[in-house]
Amino acid sequence: MAGGTVRGQALSGHAGGPAAGGRRANRRRGEIEAEIDGERRVLCLTLGALAELETAFSVDSLNGLAERFAGGRLKAADMIRIIGAGLRGGGNLYSDEDVAEADVEGGIGGYAAIVGDLLTATFLGDGADASARPLWPQRA
Repeated sequence: MAGGTVRGQALSGHAGGPAAGGRRANRRRGEIEAEIDGERRVLCLTLGALAELETAFSVDSLNGLAERFAGGRLKAADMIRIIGAGLRGGGNLYSDEDVAEADVEGGIGGYAAIVGDLLTATFLGDGADASARPLWPQRA
């Protein structure tokens, strides 16, 4: 139990993450699934999670947040914050400290894949190809 939270316990009070309980991610709502600590979990950057990230990254808008992510230069601490916010947005009780200690298959590459998938689902939507478009619409 790191950081005073119960790792992997869903907000509903049931053990295991939402995906472990049978719930599937809905990409149309910006949700993804990822295996963290050996269990499938639903992650989502809800409006509250995005507000949390705006504060954490000291940006004043969603556009500023998207521009920061689109630069492609994320630190390990940035990935921890993004995954943590996504887990909490998906109904999982995970602190950023829990995320830092979590077991993700593929190590740093696995963390990066989760972040990429989560940002793509949030900013580009269902069925998007992250390589085909920037994270935020460009003005002509």
